[in-house]
Amino acid sequence: MTNIDHIEISDLHLRAIIGINADEREKHQDVLINITLDVDTHLAALSDDIADAANYRTITKNVIELVESSRFFLLERLAAEIARVCLAEQRVERVHVSVEKPSALRFAASVGVTIERAQEDF
Repeated sequence: MTNIDHIEISDLHLRAIIGINADEREKHQDVLINITLDVDTHLAALSDDIADAANYRTITKNVIELVESSRFFLLERLAAEIARVCLAEQRVERVHVSVEKPSALRFAASVGVTIERAQEDF
């Protein structure tokens, strides 16, 4: 039986070109990202060896690189591409990605999208 555990990457504050309006296409805006990686951590817990673990530091660095260089129009696309980056790590079976854009809507703290993807989705 496969164990499914969770690695949480919480409140990753980044800046990206995101949006459909002209001013949103010119300057970077804040985005808040939360990621849950579904993995089996059993072997890594037994061995205490990074070679047996999903390397969340590498995953996070790859997400940062993607987001900071992106020029997507929609949060949905940004979230899907973040999921693709996370699932490139073979030990990650599923990923839950939440992307919020603070101050996107007047009178709202933020607007966001949450998705879930698995290896077979890509």
